[in-house]
This record gives sequence, C-alpha cells and structure tokens, in this order.
Amino acid sequence: MGSMMTARRYYFLINGNSGSVAALGLTADRLRDVLAARGIAAVVDAELEGDLAGAVARATASDADIVVAAGGDGTVTALAGAMLGTDKSLGILPLGTANMLARDLNIPLDVDTWIEALEAMQPRAVDVGVVNGRIFLHKVVVGLLPALAAGREYIRGEGGGAILGYCRFFVRRLARTRRIALSVSTDGGLPHAERLQALAIASNAYEEGVGMFFSRSKLDAGKLTLYRLKHLTLGDVIRLSLLMIAGHWQDDEALEIEEAQTVTVMSRKPALKVMLDGEVETLTSPLEFAIVPQGLNILAPPMLSDPGIEPGTTKELAP
Repeated sequence: MGSMMTARRYYFLINGNSGSVAALGLTADRLRDVLAARGIAAVVDAELEGDLAGAVARATASDADIVVAAGGDGTVTALAGAMLGTDKSLGILPLGTANMLARDLNIPLDVDTWIEALEAMQPRAVDVGVVNGRIFLHKVVVGLLPALAAGREYIRGEGGGAILGYCRFFVRRLARTRRIALSVSTDGGLPHAERLQALAIASNAYEEGVGMFFSRSKLDAGKLTLYRLKHLTLGDVIRLSLLMIAGHWQDDEALEIEEAQTVTVMSRKPALKVMLDGEVETLTSPLEFAIVPQGLNILAPPMLSDPGIEPGTTKELAP
C-alpha cells in the first residue's frame, strides 16, 4: 500500500446478523452517507443474504487497500482468514457482543467515535493462530466452554428470561460435566495424556490486571499460550471470577499455563467441538495448532510511548 497520506480505498462488509447492527439501525446507505460527509469514499456491502463466504470473496477481490469487517468477532475472523497473505489491511468496526480483538487493539467501540478516528488509524502487524488450516485471532477452547456457548445461543431467544434461564443451564451443566481425555504435545515433544475440564489455546498471552478480563496488549510475540483448566466447580467459577476482578488469576491452582509455537491435541473421538473466536465449530482430531508471526495487518489507533504507563501497554492517540 502507498503512503498513508494518500487517499485510501475502503471496502466495508456489514454483517446484519451481528449483535449491534440491527439495534443501531446501521444500513449501507446510512454508513455511506456518514463516511461521505467526512470525505471518505467507500464501497459498502450489506448484501450478505446468509452467504458470508460469498461476501468475503467479493471484499477480498476488490481493489480496496483496507477491507473493514463491520460486525462481530466471527465476521472479523472470517474476513481475516481470506486476507491472510494479501497486501490488504483489515479494519474492524466492532458491532458484535464481545469485540475481543477490537478491545485488545484499543479500537473505539462507538460507531461515531470509530469513524472520527478512522483516518488516524495505522496498519499494525499482528500474529495469527492456525488450527487445522482455520485461522483464529484470539483463542480456541476445547471442553466445557463450547457446550456453555451453545447453550447461551439456544437460550438467547427467551427474551426477558434469557439471563435467568442461562444461569440455571450453567449450574446444571457444570454439575453434570466430566473432564475430557486429551493427549497434548507442544513444539514437537512427546504427547502427554491429560484429563482436563477445558483447554484454551490463545494467540499470545492474556494479562493480569485489575478489572482485566482476557485482555492482551502484545499481539506480536509469536507464541501460542495454553491454558489448562484442571477442574471447574461452582466454587472454582466464583473464586476465579473474583481473582480476575482483582487481577491475580494466573497462579490459581485450577490453572496450568504454558507457551509454545506448535501444539497438537489428540482425542479418542474423531472430531472435537471447539469454540473458535466465539463461534462453536466441529474440527477433526487431531487438532494441529501453529502461529503465523505478524501475518496480518490490522488498522488500529497509533501507539504512543508514555513514561507514565507500563512498558508494553498502549495508549490511544486522539484523532
């Protein structure tokens, strides 16, 4: 891509099924008008019609310098997978529920603030995780959590009773759950048989800090981080939640943490249900994980060194 001072070519892909799109009433025409008022020319594509793969193909085949995923984490991951190895940069207009990667990169979560900051954002190279040829940008989880995520989606349609319904489901599921048998090897080492409640493999490491929940400030360390959850009772859930709020959860006895560049996870089952960047998927066993160092350029607010903040953290510049 040329100098950032030249006019950028944008392609926006709006996923109308994402958490905030319908609530905000964000249509292609409205977004086009808001961008045009700021002198930003862009192609805006909201014609998904249930075909996310087709929309992604149109976006990546365009002549845009920057392709923007206007949606949730699933939309971002789908688009990133198609852009890996290209000379395009990925933009993230966070319109989902969790918006994990946007939070890690200090990308504004409010649409108006995001548009104001757009022209000041710069491409930042981040690592990309790969499992069985599928990319992930924050984590893949095997074990209890995919089942809980599936239950959350099922209960979501209950309206006002959804939260209470999910709490009942969570407690019942937790009481019935059993540890899963896995064989895990890292960096080509010998496999080690384990019985775990859950195994999470993240691109880079989550950090501790008061009020920090699964936050990463370093996305280019070139490492996968394994989080082994050895057991999980209701008491463990309460204790770990309180420790996360206090910012001291990584030394808990229920957890074991390891870094690696490659990971192989084997199971007696021919396939495993996983949660990949917030989406429940079924992948064939064994699961082969690797990391692609700085494999993707993502548009984000510039970083500023500041003697008043800890090294390795970021501070957002005013647009």
